[in-house]
Amino acid sequence: MASGQRQFHLNAFLMNAGHHDAAWRHPRTQPERITDLGYFQELARTAERGKLDSLFLADGLTLWGNARHNAVGGFEPLTLLSALAATTEHIGLIATVSTTFDEPFHVARRFASLDHLSGGRAGWNIVTSGNVAEARNFGREEHLAHGLRYERAAEFLDVATQLWDSWEDDAVVLDREGGVYADGDKVRAIGHRGAHFRVDGPLNVRRSPQGHPLLVQAGSSEDGKEFAARYAEAVFTAQQTLADAQTFAKDLTARLARYGRTRDQLKILPGICPVIGSTEAEARALEDELTELQVPAYGLQQLSGMLGTDLTGLPLDGPLPDLPAERDINGNKSRFTLVAELARRDGLTLRELIARLGGGRGHRVFAGTPEQIADELEEWFTEGAADGFNIMPPHLPGGLEDFVDHVVPVLQRRGLFRTEYTGGTLRDHYGLARPAAGAGSASHSG
Repeated sequence: MASGQRQFHLNAFLMNAGHHDAAWRHPRTQPERITDLGYFQELARTAERGKLDSLFLADGLTLWGNARHNAVGGFEPLTLLSALAATTEHIGLIATVSTTFDEPFHVARRFASLDHLSGGRAGWNIVTSGNVAEARNFGREEHLAHGLRYERAAEFLDVATQLWDSWEDDAVVLDREGGVYADGDKVRAIGHRGAHFRVDGPLNVRRSPQGHPLLVQAGSSEDGKEFAARYAEAVFTAQQTLADAQTFAKDLTARLARYGRTRDQLKILPGICPVIGSTEAEARALEDELTELQVPAYGLQQLSGMLGTDLTGLPLDGPLPDLPAERDINGNKSRFTLVAELARRDGLTLRELIARLGGGRGHRVFAGTPEQIADELEEWFTEGAADGFNIMPPHLPGGLEDFVDHVVPVLQRRGLFRTEYTGGTLRDHYGLARPAAGAGSASHSG
């Protein structure tokens, strides 16, 4: 490997039976095990065997999808990751937690705990929630307005950061003889008073190995990109084409300077759902198998949710109906725009659109041999579209095993990916500095 050669970051995005919405029907999957700790331990060990930077669990505060037609539901992510911390050594553990339906003290405490339990491997995927069904599980008839959710999220993150920094690194002195456990001057209240939160602090967990968990963000709307530029250290994004991904990366990184941040403090990881075969024909056949197993009613329900438009009863072989303007969408604005543009650009019928979204729900799906998938990843990486990738296996466990056993070695031979872990924490894996206590909550510039 050439010394100093820039390398990928790879995250394994684990989704029950796999990312394809028909994965649970395929004979290579184990949908009966999605609440079996042993299943997730096996997946985590597979990802760690591949030297991946991290694994990631999505989450929502409602039952996503339709349990009649998909293996939905499952573990609360921080609970599961705490268990996986005990059975892995190196891989980062990233959990999704919403800032809209939680409190900063709870979340700061949970992530500090996971960071201690894992020896510095915790990451937080920060979401604002995009689904009115979530609001209705928390006493609200309607969702908070999109802009207000991001305003709340910014204050939430500032409070969480102050709480993580409320203990200095050397606060614990353990002076048995003098009867002093901690230096009281180094454990401080934060006294936060804001528009959304009143929090005294300090946190009741000492400062953790990473100082702050790795901060991840996944929204690509205008509000989302501004939030990412201010706070995020890794960004998960859905982009369909190389040109779209380049445009997104250029736009996002141009925003960093106003928050005193530099390009190397942010890692951009587009999602890719790799359908892997030993030949291209074999990969295409697997993709077709999964499409054949789709339940149209499920796909239509998912599509209705993404587009904020009830598509029930419309002819599957007809086009999309007229859609609302993005400004009128109060859910996931960036995914709405991506799906609408995909349908328009490629002239897709509803049936074709459901098939195209089955594997990645808007993320790029690519079928091919390990070498072809490596070529695709390398092109995006070298052409300024990505610092790495959010790998979304279409079926589990086999799709992750195929990636680790057949794609990762190609990337390693090309000098694009590590052959061994060289650091102990998730921040080490991503090449990010550990923030100093009290470094300030305005930018998390690390």
